[in-house]
Amino acid sequence: MTGPSQDRDERRSAGGGRGYSSSGGRGDAASGRGRPSGGARGGPDRRDGARRPVRPAVDLPRHVAYEAIAAVHRDDAYANLVLPTILRDAGLYGRDAAFATELTYGTLRHLGTLDAILSDAAGRDVQRIDPPVRDALRIGAYQLLHTRVPAHAAVSSTVDLVKSVGPGATGFANAVMREVAGRDSDAWVAKLAPPMETDPVGHLALAYSHPQWIVRAFAEALDGDLGETARLLIEDNERPPVHLCARPGLADPVELADEVGGAPGAFSPYAVYLAGGAPGDLPALAQGRAHVQDEGSQLVANALAVAPLDGPDGRWLDLCAGPGGKSGLLGAMAAQRGARLTAVEVSEHRARLVAQATRDLPVTVLNVDGRTVGADPELPEEHFDRVLVDAPCTGLGSLRRRPESRWRRQPSDLPPLTRLQRELLGAALRAVRPGGLVAYVTCSPHTVETHVTVTESARRSGVPVDFVDARPLLPAGMPGLGDGPTVQLWPHRHGTDAMFLAVLRRT
Repeated sequence: MTGPSQDRDERRSAGGGRGYSSSGGRGDAASGRGRPSGGARGGPDRRDGARRPVRPAVDLPRHVAYEAIAAVHRDDAYANLVLPTILRDAGLYGRDAAFATELTYGTLRHLGTLDAILSDAAGRDVQRIDPPVRDALRIGAYQLLHTRVPAHAAVSSTVDLVKSVGPGATGFANAVMREVAGRDSDAWVAKLAPPMETDPVGHLALAYSHPQWIVRAFAEALDGDLGETARLLIEDNERPPVHLCARPGLADPVELADEVGGAPGAFSPYAVYLAGGAPGDLPALAQGRAHVQDEGSQLVANALAVAPLDGPDGRWLDLCAGPGGKSGLLGAMAAQRGARLTAVEVSEHRARLVAQATRDLPVTVLNVDGRTVGADPELPEEHFDRVLVDAPCTGLGSLRRRPESRWRRQPSDLPPLTRLQRELLGAALRAVRPGGLVAYVTCSPHTVETHVTVTESARRSGVPVDFVDARPLLPAGMPGLGDGPTVQLWPHRHGTDAMFLAVLRRT
């Protein structure tokens, strides 16, 4: 089983803190990039000749990371939404922006383990520490344990940050950081984690920073293989690559890869792996020739489109379309085949996003509840040839991209979600014509959201269905697809989000 040290070393070589100066990534003071505005040290600029009160100069990338993490914890914000705005407002680009991004996402991914370490180092539960100081200490501990920032720079910059957000706690912060610096990550795990032999779930949860209930769910989905579960947890803590989807008929993936300096994907015929940079700045996205989409999402949407079908094939339905990535891919494929896609989204805001994502494609967007099949004249029963149900779920399959989700989701979220999933899949089975196909998709490997939902929905719907083996609908030679008929993709096996796919044919 891979250990925490390998996890840390791989991250060090791949990103965290690389290429930064011995000062730990401080910016150029002359350019003003090294600290946030208003953070200048005291100087004789008052008219009475007195000096301004001395305020700490906080390193700007660390300050940006702190603001993003504070927003996540204070406002229930999502890092992928707030961080770009904070970076832009701070005027942070290039290596400084990359460092701030690494600190933000790395701290959020490792939050559970960092909190356990901080609690021990502080001699009190981390929840009893003032929230601003707590977030600053988390960023400092992440630097000490998971980056190449020198220990003295991580400690001093954290004390500076605490001085700016909780001035009375600088001595406390200095003592805690020095205590954290006394051990490396492996040593802390050895001290704090329960033994693997007697409590494997507890050990893995602390060693790889996941809630225990999620570790149990992953282990169950992986047939109890704890070694593979550990590899999945490690992958969840890695920085995920950006995947683009070259829309069929509008962009060639090889040419797009050359255009953006990326590489064609390993599995999806439309995938391009982006080496770095901000994908939103790419002309291909602005022109509607491509969009950002995980390769796993491309594969499950493509599986529905390529599945053999008898009879007419001109009416397609995406029953849970927001924010529009799969609708964009299906719409481009429909355009090539003379078909038309109806994209349904219950949220008005997300329906607008779907409309933007499918502009100039043969797609009709409906802002209605997908469960109203048969009651809404625009969603008649037994009408569609292919139906996609990309059901709302816990999102446990995309924890690499949304690290705060692992700490927000609770087992109590499952009953209302699985009820909604069953209702939507039941509606899809009513909407599809006899002989037509339904693809049920979730970005979660939790068996309650995958196998249990599918089998229960098929049993309760009253609609006769057969399961279609989904494995031949994915690229030949793709490893680790299991025994069928459903397919579970995995970050550690396939480099994709953990997408689940079941294909049903109405008989």
